[in-house]
Amino acid sequence: MALLLEHEFKPLPADKQIETLPFLEAVAHLPPFFDCLGTPIVYSPVKADLTGNIKKIRAVYDSNPAKFKTLQNILEVEKELHGSAWPKTGATLALMWLKRGLKFILVLLQSISDGERDEEHPNLIRVNAMKAYEIALKKYHGWMLQKLFTGSVYALPYKSDLLKALEKGKEVKEEESIEKIHQFLTRVTPILDAIYEMYTKMNAELSYKA
Repeated sequence: MALLLEHEFKPLPADKQIETLPFLEAVAHLPPFFDCLGTPIVYSPVKADLTGNIKKIRAVYDSNPAKFKTLQNILEVEKELHGSAWPKTGATLALMWLKRGLKFILVLLQSISDGERDEEHPNLIRVNAMKAYEIALKKYHGWMLQKLFTGSVYALPYKSDLLKALEKGKEVKEEESIEKIHQFLTRVTPILDAIYEMYTKMNAELSYKA
């Protein structure tokens, strides 16, 4: 799939130490995914948030590539550096929100790949989007943001239009597009799971609402 597979994520190593630079270079290609969902008033801020968090992490990495070689290095160094302000600061906070945006993308695509749908309206992706929102973002959003997202599902594109957008306008059979989504998920899901696991182990996860 043109949008999802044009820049590959490196396989997760056995020690689950994710190299910062290759991760950032791969993830930098994903914010345009939100353009494929339409509804600019809702998804443009999510795209901007994703892009902004990538830039924040990149700035920290660029300040000392050797010190911040892996994502775990970032959390460890910032924990020591920021003291009681950590983890609500720096690249640690940026990565925390970045992983949630990625989680939304992955759950939505996994749901589509698994064939979950509204049987009465099989070409709609409301079911998939709501599942992704409830799992990845809803509990971190206040009442107004929750209402905005819930309403946005009625303006989402048809599944066929989303798949075409992900192929950058190219006509491809649905089975081929779903197979490419599966390839993408196979590569990225273990990486995202490792990031979530890292936040849990280091007690870096925060539950405040945006």
